[in-house]
Amino acid sequence: MKRSLVLSLFQLFQLFQLITVTQSSADSCVCELINSQKPFPHDRLNTAKDEASRCNRNISLKMSADMDTLLLALDRRLPQIQSELSLLEVEDDRDLYGLLSLVVIENELLEITQILEKLNGSTEGHQRLTANTQQQIMHIKEELKDLQELDTMEVVKRQQANQRLKRDLDQCRNGLRTKAPTTSPPPGLCPYGRFMNVSGPRVFTAGEYPGSFKYGAWGRDPKPDPGKEHWYWMVPMASSNRYAHYVRRYSSLSSLIVGVSTPGNVMIHSSNPTTNTVQGPNVVMYGEALYYNCYNRDAVCRFNLTTKTISDLQLPRGTRFNNKANYCHLEECYPFTDLDLATDESGVWVIYTTNDNFGNLVLSKIEEGNPLKLGQTLQTSVYKQAVTNAFMACGVLYVTRYVNRDQEEIFYSLDTVTGDENFNVGIIFHKVLPNILALNYSPVDQMLHAYCDSNMVSYKVLFE
Repeated sequence: MKRSLVLSLFQLFQLFQLITVTQSSADSCVCELINSQKPFPHDRLNTAKDEASRCNRNISLKMSADMDTLLLALDRRLPQIQSELSLLEVEDDRDLYGLLSLVVIENELLEITQILEKLNGSTEGHQRLTANTQQQIMHIKEELKDLQELDTMEVVKRQQANQRLKRDLDQCRNGLRTKAPTTSPPPGLCPYGRFMNVSGPRVFTAGEYPGSFKYGAWGRDPKPDPGKEHWYWMVPMASSNRYAHYVRRYSSLSSLIVGVSTPGNVMIHSSNPTTNTVQGPNVVMYGEALYYNCYNRDAVCRFNLTTKTISDLQLPRGTRFNNKANYCHLEECYPFTDLDLATDESGVWVIYTTNDNFGNLVLSKIEEGNPLKLGQTLQTSVYKQAVTNAFMACGVLYVTRYVNRDQEEIFYSLDTVTGDENFNVGIIFHKVLPNILALNYSPVDQMLHAYCDSNMVSYKVLFE
């Protein structure tokens, strides 16, 4: 008891050492508290935070994706030109064939040179940025070390601990989303297994017309003509961000990236828009034919790129079209996305809405032939204007919704064999740009091709 009393008196004595007591003429006491410790410099902490934010903004996902795209193009292009040189050595007739082959190889070498120039420019810029960023990081680390010495109340240490806890929590949530149950593909239709996740982006490019056409679509033909197995196509909405009247072809991915089109534009019609030209960005190619929403009609058009002929398929009465049933999120709707065409391992599908189904998505198989016919049709419980896109893969319809500017979620699936709906797919993938205006799956290489605000982006579909 005595020892406790002594300790209390000692602590009280220490406190009085910090306090100066003065007595006024009115018999009142004025106490002045003298703090022996320096105040924590919050302004320096805020400055360090601002510098760290600037470093994060300088090094963006887009820059990394640009470099990956160029390296991928170079990786694919070099073996291709080596194969063509080997073929020329064997089959050179020292006449017209050899001359034409040399011209083709010369063009391809020019494309490779352009890719290398872009790579060199990107590498030099990244090196300068890396050096500057490294200096900034060292300065921030030194500043934080000084602040920690002044941080007697452990403000910085607690903030760092909170950040670590938040990061661990986010990783845990993302892990749970990735492992969410997914819909199994119909047996016998999908040789790859079950759709598990989406990785990427693998390709990110502005292509031949940087910033020129906000809306459009691109991809590969799942059923190409011989000799066109590596070709790509692109359809820009060249009029009012709504209409198109040609298909642009590229002989390889690297040609698309550097903007060298062979054979160029394949015209549907000289006017745009007019009868049977393209309305809306949700188009696909299949079997050397372009499938799309016919201009000003509730119908699907098929344009044969070889014969330049057009056939059409009238959709059921009450199908909503002409900007009445678009894909949407809270901030905006994507104009003239009423009809959405999709390809998978089995062929072409059309995704649309009807008055009878109260604006919910309807899925129909398009049967090839002349004339075109609607095959299997399924109705869903998903309201069209509450989602942002849809695509087919291995006989399963997948639907996406907008999460935020950086993320999109594949949240719904419909199995076309069993008819089962799943609202808990839960696959999150990262976006390079906020809006995915067209999205289609390529059975050729199991890639998702997205058209995002004038840019072309692709993601790898991961099966198990």
